[in-house]
Amino acid sequence: MPPKFDANEIKIVCLRAVGGEVGATSSLAPKIGPLGLSPKKVGDDIAKATQDWKGLKITVQLTIQNRQATVSVVPSASSLVIRALKEPPRDRKKVKHVKHNGNIPFDEILNIARIMRERSMARTLAGTVKEILGTAQSVGCTVEGLPPHDVIDQVNSGDMEVPDS
Repeated sequence: MPPKFDANEIKIVCLRAVGGEVGATSSLAPKIGPLGLSPKKVGDDIAKATQDWKGLKITVQLTIQNRQATVSVVPSASSLVIRALKEPPRDRKKVKHVKHNGNIPFDEILNIARIMRERSMARTLAGTVKEILGTAQSVGCTVEGLPPHDVIDQVNSGDMEVPDS
């Protein structure tokens, strides 16, 4: 017999969801069913909380206490970069293999790096900026009209200034 479930205990469940869509309850059920929550209700909560990330895959953190789930969005670097491109929302089922070939200003890269700073492994903000530029390169967009790797070289040489904070 498993131990009795403690109502005041805080459980944290992380999962990937598509922004603004109600995910399959079959994938939610094994994770949150044993905690006494309805997968359909939690799926609706996730869809409501990820409304402004429509069409993007996003990591969602569920904090569960007293059989109540609070949803918080944990954006990844690639989601932030794609969101900075300001592309129109797309239908995942119809449009496949999208090429993200927009241009992002360097200030936007700095803002994304500040958001990702606490989850980055880099020691300085310049290192986090280089991580975000690498993500921009894999997404396939340009930064200030240049390929992201050229901007990384400029940051390394000191031609492009990155503030300390």
